[in-house]
Amino acid sequence: MTKKLTQKEINNIVWKACDTFRGTIDATQYKDYILTMLFLKYVTDVWKDKRADYAEKYNGNEVRIERALRNERFQVPSECTFDYLYEQRNESNVGEQINIALEKLEDANRSKLERVFRNIDFNSEANLGQTKDRNRRLKNLLVDFSELDLQPSHLEGNDVIGDAYEFLIAQFASDAGKKAGEFYTPGEVSTLLAKLVDPQPGNRIADPACGSGSLLIKVAREVGNNNFSLYGQENNGSTWALARMNMFLHEMDNADIEWGDTLNNPRLLEGDELMRFHIVVANPPFSLDKWGADYAHADQYNRFHRGIPPKSKGDYAFITHMIETTYEDIGKAGVIVPHGVLFRGSSEGKIREELIRENLLEAVIGLPANLFFGTGIPAAILLFNKGKGDNKDVLFIDASREYQEGKNQNRLRPEDIKHIVDTYKAFNLAKPLHTETGAVIEDKYAYRATLKEMEENDYNLNIPRYVDTFEEETPVDIKATQQEIARLKRELATVEAEMEKYLKELGF
Repeated sequence: MTKKLTQKEINNIVWKACDTFRGTIDATQYKDYILTMLFLKYVTDVWKDKRADYAEKYNGNEVRIERALRNERFQVPSECTFDYLYEQRNESNVGEQINIALEKLEDANRSKLERVFRNIDFNSEANLGQTKDRNRRLKNLLVDFSELDLQPSHLEGNDVIGDAYEFLIAQFASDAGKKAGEFYTPGEVSTLLAKLVDPQPGNRIADPACGSGSLLIKVAREVGNNNFSLYGQENNGSTWALARMNMFLHEMDNADIEWGDTLNNPRLLEGDELMRFHIVVANPPFSLDKWGADYAHADQYNRFHRGIPPKSKGDYAFITHMIETTYEDIGKAGVIVPHGVLFRGSSEGKIREELIRENLLEAVIGLPANLFFGTGIPAAILLFNKGKGDNKDVLFIDASREYQEGKNQNRLRPEDIKHIVDTYKAFNLAKPLHTETGAVIEDKYAYRATLKEMEENDYNLNIPRYVDTFEEETPVDIKATQQEIARLKRELATVEAEMEKYLKELGF
């Protein structure tokens, strides 16, 4: 039996393929070429596996084989396969041939892949260079991927390809700097948020700023089975395409991922109304400028009835959209925000007050600094719950000091995630206080705040107002300090005397 490819082996091969572009094309651009080629190689090899299975099952009867293949969840015409393009690798128009193959692959799978490859051009001089350089790079790319055998029967596990895709996206995010936040939320943060919202079988799950879809997939995996439906919207065309491919590779290709501006043109609709969900999660762009405030007062879906956020900061625009798209009485939303959302005044303060008075806010969780690609600022997670009932308490967690320090970026460890999640679950299981004064849940880490306390703080949610993390300084031993100073002075005098002696000997 042939040794099956491991996750690590596949990751190494696909990451090596990036050498074709490194140093000549920005990571935010070449990621699309690499991920598209991985996608094409995978569907080609899956198709080969399927054909081999049916050939064995039907004893080589071509008519029955073709009939069975037509019933598969996707189609791969022969002129669209990676193998076909590999044979054309030395042709002078290889970029054009790849474009044609991808267009035909779209046409053969309209319900799942329509428009997915329209934002990428393998014949682009602007991105890939003039003809000679472009052809050389594309040939190298095809040769590199030809080393991969991605037939499912030759892989170590079912999630290998989806995880390789996620691995690449994470690596590209690391290389892309500030632009990385446009398409990727670090895996550990996605895992934390997914566990906090705790999706259940049968749930509708949405992300209105879904990027490459990684957060949506993490939430889906928390369900524990395939009884869920996924929805997302993404404004950037190439990132939207990545999300569609990502869903496909994770065998979640029934997910409804729309392309467009969520705040100005929400596409997840039922008739003329916003679609509603059990769970809504997002890592929207922090403090988005020019988000559409000038038109918000006329919003046909009445999402901004609590107030219109500032033109230069769209954080609460995303938050209120998310809340308005959750089911009444049972819907939950989890959103990653910059800390300014917790305390900024003016219209944001009024919106924050309304959300608290409506008893929608459930938890405020402060995260460590430098977790996210492209920004070192610390962020927070806000959890909203329309099913709080008569419990008006809000949980505050300061998790900013629990993390693994990295060279370029910090990471949440499994124990850090567990600490946060366990504290949140315990908060939900405990009885509401029904008092004016809150209670410390864990010293210097978690606090249960009452509505009265938040009112007294003018609805300011800055975490240090609730979680006391003050560390008393170790008392200074004055006598010992004086003795140490005297000792150091004596040593300094000795050294200076020796130095003066040496200088005299040298004639100075």
